[in-house]
Amino acid sequence: MTAVKKQTIEKNIPTWLTILLAAACGIIVANLYYAQPLIGVISSSIGLSATSAGFIVTIAQIGYVVGLLFVVPMGDIVENRRLIVISLLLTAVALAITAVSKQAVPFLAASFVIGIGSVAAQVLVPFASYLASESSRGRVVGNIMSGLLLGIMLARPLSSLVADFFGWHAVFALSAAAVFILAIVLSKVLPTRRPSTDTHYTALLGSMWHLLRTTPILRRRAAYHACLFATFSLFWTTVPLLLSSPTFHFSQKGIALFALVGVAGAVAAPVAGRLADRGWTKPATGIALATVVISVLLPLMIRSSSPFGIAVLVVAAILLDAGVSANLVLGQRALFSLSPEIRSRLNGLFMAIFFFGGAIGSAIGGWIYATGGWSAALGIGIAFPIIAILYFATEKK
Repeated sequence: MTAVKKQTIEKNIPTWLTILLAAACGIIVANLYYAQPLIGVISSSIGLSATSAGFIVTIAQIGYVVGLLFVVPMGDIVENRRLIVISLLLTAVALAITAVSKQAVPFLAASFVIGIGSVAAQVLVPFASYLASESSRGRVVGNIMSGLLLGIMLARPLSSLVADFFGWHAVFALSAAAVFILAIVLSKVLPTRRPSTDTHYTALLGSMWHLLRTTPILRRRAAYHACLFATFSLFWTTVPLLLSSPTFHFSQKGIALFALVGVAGAVAAPVAGRLADRGWTKPATGIALATVVISVLLPLMIRSSSPFGIAVLVVAAILLDAGVSANLVLGQRALFSLSPEIRSRLNGLFMAIFFFGGAIGSAIGGWIYATGGWSAALGIGIAFPIIAILYFATEKK
């Protein structure tokens, strides 16, 4: 057997491992979104005022950004399996604390730790890219990102339903058990991956600004997705408010079922990965950006609480999630084609930048909906992908 053939075989990641990593990413990242539909009931339970209730979600998001900037880059210098398992065990402990918390301070402190630990998903994604061959990297990353996106999309309706039957404490207790079991499983099945670089941690962090300045593809792909994720966050922050309004009269279960609709958009992730493997990243990016514009344009043009109006919202949700899912995979596929020694840092920067865009979308969405209504929110929401398209038009071959 030739050395080339042997290397190719070694780089073919097993299908079962791809499925496991996809499920793992979904289970991990869902922890950031369980609390969103439960803010009201949690805040009253732990003694937070209505004006401070937003901290329940914001603190976890801050922890996640901290983890992206200070933990994910460690994947370039620390043995990856150990980093992932330690992060998950830390997350499981924090989830257990939130499950029994009856006061605001321990709950919020644990939420911050949950955010930090949940970046294990963003260590797993570049880890998978190392295991895949160059020809299949887009497909593998796309399949794994499908799991991550399903976790994001299913977290809200799942937490609503579990809380409805068993109370909000059960949501975090069940997640703590799932994350602990996942840590044990991954410690047994993940191969060892020791980075070849001997860079010190301080130098590693210092290099991130240099990478941002000297890697045009990182800045461009992060800008594209920050715009799309801002629209994504704005839509999913405001549409539950619209559906629960007197115009639509949706119950909590009805809103949960609507959120499930967006899961269909996750099928775009593996498709985008395959297109990237064939060298069609640029046209696929254009389609993804245009899809998000259309997803906002539809409900902006057709505003009705009739069955047809609800159907338009359903189509818009699917198109939005499909465009965002596809663009995310295309961006990560492009970054993972760069030097293996810097992938974790690139992924951390990429995720932190677009996650910041999502935070802006959520903040603007809630405020603009309260002051200007649904149409005003959509008007702001469509501006972000249009900005991305204008920037995309400047991209050279």
